[in-house]
Amino acid sequence: MQATSQQEIRDLKSLVVVGSINADLVLEVERLPKDGETLGASSLNTFPGGKGANQAAAAARLQHPTYIIGQVGKDANASLLRDALSDSGVRLDHLKEVDGPSGTAVILLQPSGENSILIVGGANTAAWDFDDAALQLLRSAGAVLLQREIPEEVNVHVASIAAAAGVPVLLDCGGVEGPISPDLLKNISILSPNETELARLTGRKTESEEEAEAAAQVMLEQGADTVLVKRGTSGSLQVSTDGRIKQPIFLVDTVVDTTGAGDCFTGAYAVAILEGKGAAESLRFAAAASALCVQKAGAMPSLPYREEVLRLLEEA
Repeated sequence: MQATSQQEIRDLKSLVVVGSINADLVLEVERLPKDGETLGASSLNTFPGGKGANQAAAAARLQHPTYIIGQVGKDANASLLRDALSDSGVRLDHLKEVDGPSGTAVILLQPSGENSILIVGGANTAAWDFDDAALQLLRSAGAVLLQREIPEEVNVHVASIAAAAGVPVLLDCGGVEGPISPDLLKNISILSPNETELARLTGRKTESEEEAEAAAQVMLEQGADTVLVKRGTSGSLQVSTDGRIKQPIFLVDTVVDTTGAGDCFTGAYAVAILEGKGAAESLRFAAAASALCVQKAGAMPSLPYREEVLRLLEEA
């Protein structure tokens, strides 16, 4: 992937991420507990996270101008979350503080790097209000990126505003289970589920590449323009009316933590698309970013910087 100059980056339209911001409480466990069983955890760490925050930080660390529209609470974690986003280069002009706690995720991390997550919405599920400045930011963005860890009606509202202004909308399907509102789906340019989310949305199997492609076709029939399926160790698959593109993963020696890898992929893909790269090159850029991400602990702390991704692409 050809490097983008600093001037070109400054001239790019912003990526606006509207989404969740969480404090991730990560417990390292040997395995998941069975029903009624109590297990000890070897450690407990608190990291900044949340799908919205992770994707915004991923894009900003890749040197794309990135704003987040989101909410934190009035608790001890709020400053941690603000500082982490700011340190990653995310613009916080539209980050609000609301009453109550910030969003929280409890993550059970196994030695393989696989994780199981429980979420308490907190500030993410409090009432949302968009002032004129936020609305103008949405209408002037290069793209808007959404997830499903905030109320569905907020996503519907944001997508309708962006789409009416001709701004492409990407929806990462991570978050709440259940069908996507038709009012939301009709305004989505790129829908990005992982295999599990795609299976839940379509009621189909998604284990094999053929099954994942067939399930993606169902979402196209329901109104999505493009479906980008994150398939874990099997890579990614993009399906649209123009055809299909497959991208394998970049193999790494050690997987430390997969938390945030999907968010890293989505954020990196959005950056590459906004920089004018084609779909195949954008998928490769995102695959390289997520390969670096899984080699470090914590969702946001593990997100790579642009020079790291470009180096990996050059060496591959």
